[in-house]
Amino acid sequence: MSGGAMERIYDVRLMEARDLPDVLAIEKISFSNPWHETTFHGEIQNDIVSFPLVAVHKIEGKVIAYMIYWKIRDEAQINNIAVHPDYRRLGIAETLLRDVLAALRDDGVVFVSLEVRPSNHPARVLYEKLGFQIMGFRKEYYTNPAEDALVLGRHLQ
Repeated sequence: MSGGAMERIYDVRLMEARDLPDVLAIEKISFSNPWHETTFHGEIQNDIVSFPLVAVHKIEGKVIAYMIYWKIRDEAQINNIAVHPDYRRLGIAETLLRDVLAALRDDGVVFVSLEVRPSNHPARVLYEKLGFQIMGFRKEYYTNPAEDALVLGRHLQ
C-alpha cells in the first residue's frame, strides 16, 4: 500500500476448498445470481488458468473478500470480486485489484478485461478509477434481473 496507509487487516492467498463456506456466504450476499459451489471448486482445480484469491482477516481467520481471475498468455480476465458487507468501503477491493494488476503487468500481461452490470455503480466507479474503459457490451449477459453487461478493458504495458 502507499505511504501513510494503514496496515492491512488481512492476508491474501490462493483460495482452498476449506474457504468455500465463507466465500459462498459473501457470494450470496453480493450477487443476485450467485455462482454455485461447484463453480468455485472448478476455479480452484483449474490452477493452470484460474487464480482464485481470498483475503483472510488476520485476527478473525475468516474470508472477508475474494477475487478470481484468469491469466492466459499475455491477457487476463477478472471474473469475480466481492467483499463481505461488514468490510466494504475500506479499500479492500481496490487494493486487491491494484495488487493483481501490478503482478499481472510484472508477469507480462498486456491487457485485462472484465464484465460489469451497468447498474453496479460502485464497481464501475472503482474500475474507472483504476483505468478501465468501456470496450463494448454483451447483450442479455446477466439474469435475475436481466441486464446487458458492459465489457471493460485496460492495457497494462
